[in-house]
Amino acid sequence: DQLMFYKEDKHGQVLQEGINEAGGLCDWIAAGTAYSTHNVPMIPFFIYYSMFGFQRVGDLIWAAADQRTRGFLMGGTAGRTTLNGEGLQHEDGHSHLMSATVPNCVSYDPTYAYEVAVIIQDGLHRMYVEQEDVFYYITVMNENYSHPAMPKGIELDILKGMYKFKEGTANKAPRVQLLGSGTIFREVEFAAELLKNDWGVEADLWSCPSFTELARDGQSCERWNRLHPTEPAKQSHVASCLGNAVGPIIAATDYTRAFAEQIRAYITAPYTVLGTDGFGRSDTRENLRRFFEVDRYHVTIAALKSLADLGQFDAAKVEVAIAKYGISTEAKAPWLI
Repeated sequence: DQLMFYKEDKHGQVLQEGINEAGGLCDWIAAGTAYSTHNVPMIPFFIYYSMFGFQRVGDLIWAAADQRTRGFLMGGTAGRTTLNGEGLQHEDGHSHLMSATVPNCVSYDPTYAYEVAVIIQDGLHRMYVEQEDVFYYITVMNENYSHPAMPKGIELDILKGMYKFKEGTANKAPRVQLLGSGTIFREVEFAAELLKNDWGVEADLWSCPSFTELARDGQSCERWNRLHPTEPAKQSHVASCLGNAVGPIIAATDYTRAFAEQIRAYITAPYTVLGTDGFGRSDTRENLRRFFEVDRYHVTIAALKSLADLGQFDAAKVEVAIAKYGISTEAKAPWLI
């Protein structure tokens, strides 16, 4: 007879803490450490606005890491442009930079449902079967779009942080490599269509659920190679994916440029990163992505300019593309506004 009530159940519990991120995080820590303090393994999911996690209760998350908490932090309505209309306070473009500083935090910014499923299954296995002292941070969105079936055999590459989503047509046309994560990977997909249909440029698409895990893998390989100078060198996952790829590489995410910049050291081709540097704003998703220069049109321009720098595309046509897509060349940089 009550609108809301509390009930304990052997199959699980739902705690509604209201607007109280600190209280919710403390509940999550209590449940995530119950395997040690009470010998009762629990699987806590803390679901919240992503901006109000590492931004607001980051010190508690650091404490959770120190206490070897196990569980899942689910950063909802994540990214600088997915939560349209709620402006500076709510729009998160940097939580993945913060999560990268926590050594035992495994973080992902997936685009599709099958990526989320693979990541959560891996987390359950690592934390509750292998008994690893890690926890997962997964950013999820509230944007509606179609989710394709999972390509066969890509589970391990999803977990490593990068897999080939779609290969461009094999021909002699100029080619680029397009990388993205979260909802902005959808803009990257549309950019591939613009490149092909408007400019005759082919694109290979790479979904990158975790630039952070890619960077950690690269660092591990670099360290191992440094300490084993006479043994065959290990290759990072980024290098194994892109080492033989043709053309320049463009990455776009809903986070500041520093997020995707983490993998630059493991890339040999020209690498351009687009991100949402600056304060959040209240507007539509379409306008926000144009403002922060991470929409399909800016990805397309970045790709064409990179090809022009390599002498594979006419620079004058890049100017034509800028005009065609209505991009202002004199607009202030988003991070200066």
